[in-house]
Amino acid sequence: MTTLNKYLTASAPALALGLALAALASPSFAADQPMSAAREQALRECSTGASKYQSGTWQSTQLHTYRSCMMQHGEPE
Repeated sequence: MTTLNKYLTASAPALALGLALAALASPSFAADQPMSAAREQALRECSTGASKYQSGTWQSTQLHTYRSCMMQHGEPE
């Protein structure tokens, strides 16, 4: 039991750092950045095209369709 407590105490700062970095990498962190009209249009078109595949059995097709569309528009996912 003592070994477990030492391990948990030692890993707490690493866990806190990991959670802080994850929060900074979230989409809400980039929300203040302006988005180009071309990217907005590509997101709209690609999301609409991929939305045809909603079922869990079509999930990989939905993702592939979205990614391919964004690539064709020259935009990152």
